[in-house]
Amino acid sequence: MTSPRTFSHVDTWVFDLDNTLYPHHVNLWQQVDARIGEFVCNWLNVSPAEARNIQKDYYRRFGTTMRGMMTLHGVRADDYLAYVHKIDHSPLEPNPALGAAIAKLPGRKLILTNGSVDHVDAVLARLGFAGHFDGVFDIIAAEFEPKPAPQTYRKFLVDHAVDPTRAAMFEDLARNLTVPHELGMTTVLVVPDGTKEVVREDWELEGRDAAHVDHVTDDLAGFLAKLSPK
Repeated sequence: MTSPRTFSHVDTWVFDLDNTLYPHHVNLWQQVDARIGEFVCNWLNVSPAEARNIQKDYYRRFGTTMRGMMTLHGVRADDYLAYVHKIDHSPLEPNPALGAAIAKLPGRKLILTNGSVDHVDAVLARLGFAGHFDGVFDIIAAEFEPKPAPQTYRKFLVDHAVDPTRAAMFEDLARNLTVPHELGMTTVLVVPDGTKEVVREDWELEGRDAAHVDHVTDDLAGFLAKLSPK
């Protein structure tokens, strides 16, 4: 069995956004999820139950529901993103402990997300992290090819001049860490706090013991604090 990769060589820290930089039990993603269902329901003129099935099918098959709607139904990305990210961000509260841990990490900090820059900006502002990151690679920069598409990670690496063998990736979905690990990144799976009730799809919780997951944590702030120079 190969030992998990470490962090001593890391000079670029790459973070997913939703359910990674804020707790899983905050209902932000549930709001987005509901808005996606509404969009599918309205666009395809189907029942809410059928829309839900389509939404989750496309999510699994295409990486995002948006990609499925674009590919199969001619949806414009701008229309979709504007609708599904029109949510109430007020449940997010400042997280000074996580902010301080991120700020102390040596090197660059980047966000790689299937969301939009506007959504990223709103989330970081609420968390108090607005000045902590050096760049964002969103779904538009990815040319609407979501993680876990290999070309998305490769484009991210080129666009931000990242050496994957000197980078770490933090994600809440194990499947989104497969390609980063293959490229040479140290991978960290951020899982729900075991003391909180979290509603997720069964497949989203898979992969904690996978070979492409180097580390698992339910306390990102504490995990990062241990990596920062004293």
